[in-house]
Amino acid sequence: MKGIRLNTKTLIVLLGPTGVGKTALSLQLAEHLDSPVISADSRQFYQALQIGTAAPTKEELERVRHYFVGNLQLTGYYSASQFETDVLRLLEDLYQDHETILMSGGSMMYIDAVCNGIDDIPTIDEKLRADLKELYEKEGIEPIRNQLKILDPVFYKQVDLQNHKRVIHALEICLMAGKPYSSLRKNEVKQRPFKIVKIGLQRNREELYERINRRVDEMMAHGLLEEARTVYPFRHLNSLNTVGYKELFNYFSGEWTLDFAVEKIKQNTRIYSRKQMTWFKRDSEIRWFHLPFERGFTPSDLLREALQ
Repeated sequence: MKGIRLNTKTLIVLLGPTGVGKTALSLQLAEHLDSPVISADSRQFYQALQIGTAAPTKEELERVRHYFVGNLQLTGYYSASQFETDVLRLLEDLYQDHETILMSGGSMMYIDAVCNGIDDIPTIDEKLRADLKELYEKEGIEPIRNQLKILDPVFYKQVDLQNHKRVIHALEICLMAGKPYSSLRKNEVKQRPFKIVKIGLQRNREELYERINRRVDEMMAHGLLEEARTVYPFRHLNSLNTVGYKELFNYFSGEWTLDFAVEKIKQNTRIYSRKQMTWFKRDSEIRWFHLPFERGFTPSDLLREALQ
């Protein structure tokens, strides 16, 4: 690494809310570290969602090697647990040639899975997921709550019963594992054979919101509407249950006007950025830096301060 020697295997984690400026800085840091980038953005995994997820461009991918960008089909099921396994296996190989590796993204659970480990949760069968989704659409959340209460009374008392996604997911795991979800949730921090340095990026809220709004307009100008129309036939898939596509699907179905859908994309992205910051702020290991940097502040300066 240019200018700084860590003398130990290190994972630099660059994180922050959507729209803050992670991609541009990650490219600079990767070049400075002579490292590839491991993407920790769970929606950039999917090939067909390049514009709406602000995935690295062809030029950026040629500039720095990226992993976990455009590696999945829309129909592919992927979880934070699988990401943990795949990244740890990849790091074993990368540390043969690199002392320091950069991971960058904003998917909170996926970052935590690599840094802290995640409980051993079974992969959910697509048919089971589809069956429970159909049950919810036909009869509502009550029959699903009732099943969860029988199969896992402990978690039933803990979960927000108004949050249908969490209730359904808990029942999925109970049925898939053949045991209560609560019995699988150990929340134990796993030790890693490498040092982890977390760098958080933040901006003034007004500035971040302006960047988010502007980025949505740029996405629309660069073809987000056409991209969303292409994947509209697959709208029932979990991979498309994401901001930027859900809103345009409502436009395609005639529920919303296009202008209203675009405004909802902006609003929901801003809401998501707040959720990200709430999650990240609980982590005392993150060293926070405010953007934009002062004039003359370099990637080397950033790393030196983060490593202090």
